[in-house]
Amino acid sequence: MLDPHVAELSVHMIEKVPPDLSRLLLAPMPGLVTRLDVKTGDKVEPGQTVAIMEAMKMENILRAPKAATVKATPVKAGESVAVDQVIVEFE
Repeated sequence: MLDPHVAELSVHMIEKVPPDLSRLLLAPMPGLVTRLDVKTGDKVEPGQTVAIMEAMKMENILRAPKAATVKATPVKAGESVAVDQVIVEFE
């Protein structure tokens, strides 16, 4: 429940729509991409291994969230990534 003065002003706020991230595979943590199993144009199935990241001496398997075609791979194997950095973009 909002305070009365906040509720009165909230009607003037612009609604911020979150970006559509469903076409992106983002790095869940900072680390090193040790392997990239797809390239542009490849078709992937849900659950298919797309990349492997190493963070804190542990390997993390990144899987395709849905069936799609790979549009771009802005990161290459051997590159360090930051949290939420795009690893694979799907069409």
